[in-house]
Amino acid sequence: MAKGIAEKMKKKAMGLTAALLVVGFGAAAVSLFHWQILRGEDMSTAAMDQSLRSTTLPAMRGTIYDATGTKVLAQSASVWTVVLEPAFLAHDEDLRRKVSSGLAPILELDEEELYEKTGDASSYYTVIKRRIETETRDTVNQFLTDNGIDSGVRLIDDYKRYYPYGTVASNILGFTGYDGQGLEGLELYYDNELRGTAGRMVSARNAWNLDMPFEKEQLIEAENGSDLVLTIDETVQSILKKYLAEGIEKYQVKNGAVAIMMDVKTGGVIGLSTKPDYDPNDPFTVLDENLLAEIEALPESEQDEAYNTAQIRQWRNKAVADTYYPGSVFKMCVGAMGLEEGLITEASSYTCNGFVKFEGMKDPIHCWKHAGHGTTTFREGLCNSCNPWFMHIGDLLGATTFAKYREAFGFTQKTGIDLPGESNSLYHDLEELGPVELACESFGQNFSITPVQMITACSVIANGGFLVQPHVVDRIVDQDGNIVKTADTAYRRQVISQETASAIADIMRQNAEVGTANGGYVMGYRVCGKTGTSEKVDKHNQDRSKPMEYIASYCGFAPAEDPQYALLVFFDEPGGEDVSGLTGGNAVAGPIFSKIMEEVLPYLGVEAQYTEDEYEQLDMVSPSVAGKTLDEAIAHLEELGLAYSIIGSEDGDVLVTEQIPETGAAVPKDGKVVLYTEGYDVDSTLVEVPDFMGYDLANASYLASINGLQISVNGASTDGTTVSLQSIAAGEQVRLGTVISLTFVEDVNTDIAVDREAEGQEE
Repeated sequence: MAKGIAEKMKKKAMGLTAALLVVGFGAAAVSLFHWQILRGEDMSTAAMDQSLRSTTLPAMRGTIYDATGTKVLAQSASVWTVVLEPAFLAHDEDLRRKVSSGLAPILELDEEELYEKTGDASSYYTVIKRRIETETRDTVNQFLTDNGIDSGVRLIDDYKRYYPYGTVASNILGFTGYDGQGLEGLELYYDNELRGTAGRMVSARNAWNLDMPFEKEQLIEAENGSDLVLTIDETVQSILKKYLAEGIEKYQVKNGAVAIMMDVKTGGVIGLSTKPDYDPNDPFTVLDENLLAEIEALPESEQDEAYNTAQIRQWRNKAVADTYYPGSVFKMCVGAMGLEEGLITEASSYTCNGFVKFEGMKDPIHCWKHAGHGTTTFREGLCNSCNPWFMHIGDLLGATTFAKYREAFGFTQKTGIDLPGESNSLYHDLEELGPVELACESFGQNFSITPVQMITACSVIANGGFLVQPHVVDRIVDQDGNIVKTADTAYRRQVISQETASAIADIMRQNAEVGTANGGYVMGYRVCGKTGTSEKVDKHNQDRSKPMEYIASYCGFAPAEDPQYALLVFFDEPGGEDVSGLTGGNAVAGPIFSKIMEEVLPYLGVEAQYTEDEYEQLDMVSPSVAGKTLDEAIAHLEELGLAYSIIGSEDGDVLVTEQIPETGAAVPKDGKVVLYTEGYDVDSTLVEVPDFMGYDLANASYLASINGLQISVNGASTDGTTVSLQSIAAGEQVRLGTVISLTFVEDVNTDIAVDREAEGQEE
């Protein structure tokens, strides 16, 4: 009996043991299944994360070059990021203090805040300072070496963007953020091409959190970004920028300006300058001092918002992001439509009596010349910029045909230029294009386009009738020097015939010489030009208690015999009190257009070809007579047909110590050179420059003469023209004999339909 009980107990024990084993192994099996199968990948990843350290290796952003391929407009240079590895520092109080007290003054950081960061034992990567320069890096390295610190602080290679030419082309280039990402301009548009691909360094750690041997490391090299070679020429860009600034100051322009120069055959933008602009090396600083003063005068609660608005305004590229009424510049396109359709010829006539009355309107739409132009040919009508003539062409075309050409010229869609933020144009759809709307659009009012659309349409007239694709990047080149992509310079479509384009171009040539666009005349070059003085009707309608504001523009191309470059100059709201309210495109934008073309065309290799009349007016180059005896100097000047006056001793043997104009400067033919010899008093030879603005040629010459000065004539100094620009500001002190360059234009606002308050409003 006892034996049976023992046997039973033994079996129970074995069963229990077996059960425990089954349960235990089963639980283990389930656990293994859970962790190895169900959670295996997660656990493997976690283990890998604990044993591996990964460091990002930044790629160098591509360089941006100008059209020459040699001038660097934007580039990246090496800088360094300082990183703490608190896990190596947290358990050593003395080391924490040493690191924080040593690095804080070098990196200009708060010592206590830095000390707190060294205590996070769970962190191996805490950025404490980004983009330090070489000198600071060397100081940090020296500190680490002197104190025997080989872990806990790391310097990681990084790059910083530099823009060597500062504000030049800033609205084209844009800028990057702290993470190297493009934020504006080409930096944004071509961010993927420029940024490259970051690399990675992966290294292993052992159980004691120490780096494993070097052979355990894996390096994935960074791929540097591609370079951009632009169509923008830095020299042309700088010239545009210089004269825009001059125009803004001279004509007290309140809302910025644009100048765009384009190769009419390829669509390549040679220069594109806008105001306001900024320094991409410091893009968050507002450069407009007047605007800053206005912001500082605001209540403190409003200043931040105003400053942010000012930043956005200076970053904005007016050439592509802003729309405007093109005004009479658009008439070159409307004239081309009429000729192409055979509805008019150059000899076609129309009688302008000063206005056009439309049924349902209480007031007529006027010509800028209230008395009217009478009966004129189409050629004369374009040179006169007669509004009723172009309303007549619009009527002949009809809404359907007009809308067809409006689209063909590229006014109804974005140009696709490779810059961010391009705006859509605003215009009446065909269904909305009634007689009044058609009439207004026919002379450039009541629809809005971008400046880049206008210069592209102008290129159609210049290149023989073809629409080009505007672009600012010529080619993309990878880090090995291979061309990855080139710009598409093929024509998009033919808009008008060569015959029509040539006819309009020839009228525009005449217009720039003797018509209402003579402000853009350039001696030695056959320039084709058209002005625009468009009203900002939308703004005026918001507050009719304020006077109408205008946009003054001038659009043209050169040389007329083989057009190569088109230029649009655009000033938004000119005409302060000090300039007698000048607002006309011919008087404001014309002289700046002329100055730009006069300087840019020779640089681009376009040779001047002077007519006999122009040659007679051409300035001479002041000879070198300083250093000669007075007798020698006088003989040389008389041989050249130049007059002279003497300040100082008149002894023939004394030396000429100075001359005005200086050697190589311009001096009018039959002009004078003032010779300075020993014994003269500098202060006694200074005179104040008078204000020549508004004087005709005869009176300007007299005013210069009585002040002991000379003038050089620019522009078309014909009857009816007056001074619109002078090279040296009134009130400045200059030497006797100094030559003042004066630009003469006809100040007529040839695009303004006067008394248009009721335009578009029905009775």
